[in-house]
Amino acid sequence: MSFKYVHGYTERESIRLEDQANCLSELLHYDSVFPENSVILEAGCGVGAQTRIVALKNPSSKFISIDISEDSLNKARSVVQSLNINNVEFQTGDIFDLKFPDECFDHIFICFVLEHLPSPSNALKALKRVLKKGGTITLIEGDHGSAYFYPYSEYAEKVINLQVKLQAMAGGNALIGRQLYPLLIEAGFKNCKVSPRMVYVDSSRPELVEGFTKNTFTAMIEGIREKAIEVSIIDKNTFDKGIQDLYRTTQVDGVFCYTFFKGVGYNV
Repeated sequence: MSFKYVHGYTERESIRLEDQANCLSELLHYDSVFPENSVILEAGCGVGAQTRIVALKNPSSKFISIDISEDSLNKARSVVQSLNINNVEFQTGDIFDLKFPDECFDHIFICFVLEHLPSPSNALKALKRVLKKGGTITLIEGDHGSAYFYPYSEYAEKVINLQVKLQAMAGGNALIGRQLYPLLIEAGFKNCKVSPRMVYVDSSRPELVEGFTKNTFTAMIEGIREKAIEVSIIDKNTFDKGIQDLYRTTQVDGVFCYTFFKGVGYNV
């Protein structure tokens, strides 16, 4: 089963993903640690932005990192080679058509992928097949409904909602973070736990002002401009005003908040 990555495969998007991974590494991955000598499937590795972080945190483990995009895999290989990471093997693969035998992985890691899939529940069921008994699956997703900011702007709210709408039109769900627990349960995982990971940004945290509010979130919304205008769901002036107001939150009196969700389930 294929899907359409709503953000596109541009060089700008690769840079955005790297910025996102860098500024959120501690928040999202302080506990992304697996038992030593594990064999871990990373499903949907993209350009390797998250791969390099979790692989370095688990040097004794082996990662099989798959993606449907060969271009993304090539970028991911370059990333890990530049960092001399040698515990990752990249393969072309489709989550819905995995070419692995049953129960062959100790753990599964999947980050910022389910939001783009037309059937995340079926994806989790497909992944569960290749997970050993007693193994875990770790999910990380955002939720655009959790974005709030000061000064408030109806225009900024509108362009964020456009991202949600465009992702839904492409078969995905930008509000999926709040659904991780029920999705894990529906797929048959047990002892499931989900924790919210809030990013709070004000001018006392300049690294997050740049890394998250500007280079991750606003850059993501800015990247849908042409597509949103092309499908006639917003006019140029309204869109540009929304982006301008998102950047306004990065000034000295501005605040921006967003919540990610991290879920873990067991195959028992």
